Amino acid sequence: MEVREGAMFGFLGANGAGKTTTMRMILDIIRPDSGQITWDGNNVREVPRQNWGYLPEERGLYPKMVVEDQLLFLARLNGLSKQDARKELDEWFERFQINANRKKKIEELSKGNQQKIQFLAAIIHNPTILIMDEPFSGLDPVNASVLKDAFMEMHRRGKTIIFSTHQLEQVEEMCEDIVIINKGQTVVQGSVRDVKRQHGRNVIRLKLDNDPAAAWLDTLEGIQVTKRRQDYIEMQIQAHLNPNIIVEAALQHGGNITLFELAEPSLTDIFIETVGSIAQPDAPATLLA
Repeated sequence: MEVREGAMFGFLGANGAGKTTTMRMILDIIRPDSGQITWDGNNVREVPRQNWGYLPEERGLYPKMVVEDQLLFLARLNGLSKQDARKELDEWFERFQINANRKKKIEELSKGNQQKIQFLAAIIHNPTILIMDEPFSGLDPVNASVLKDAFMEMHRRGKTIIFSTHQLEQVEEMCEDIVIINKGQTVVQGSVRDVKRQHGRNVIRLKLDNDPAAAWLDTLEGIQVTKRRQDYIEMQIQAHLNPNIIVEAALQHGGNITLFELAEPSLTDIFIETVGSIAQPDAPATLLA
């Protein structure tokens, strides 16, 4: 798989597909059995640790440590001066509206505020690449929106962000590029736009204002009607057929066409369609810079 520098990259797959394992290999927490992972032409083992920010799915904070002390400690470990770290923290505490929690212990915070602190631990040292494993898991809509806005801010700063999530509507809204993996293998990769276009090429929506049911569609070979709704009919056409045959048939039956379009599937549709298949083994993973 490849990730462009500065991309907001959605890393998708079913439970057990290998997302967390891959993220840990990118971070050199575990070593791959074969192949290599590179960033800017260099093996990730040679990339300074300060370039990475990691938000694990399982919280890795010290529950009995004071929030501010913990974040200052982690910032210093990643090379920030105490003065610079305090400046960054002041800005983010204000933005996240958690100033009142800075002297509390982690275990005293709500789940949403704990996740905000975990996010700050990942980005306080201004890393180049952010690896976020299920960052929205368990968050209410308000906190999910706050965290999403923070992601978009980091993206505008030119950070490369790789994140996994089962909330595919977030991916559609935020990401430019995606990959879907299954059992450790890539089954879909590309820009969100291209992936939707590729998987929607055989799905057509049609509306005839004088024949809303268009029962004659059921007699056409290679055409399968999948939805009949008040405002359109959706059908799947076999790949070797020209969609124009539907237009021709509609005109022959006296239909007045008011809608004819290739349907764009959602990422949920594409995910369900593809996670059952396994592609050929991946090429070496590359983080492009």
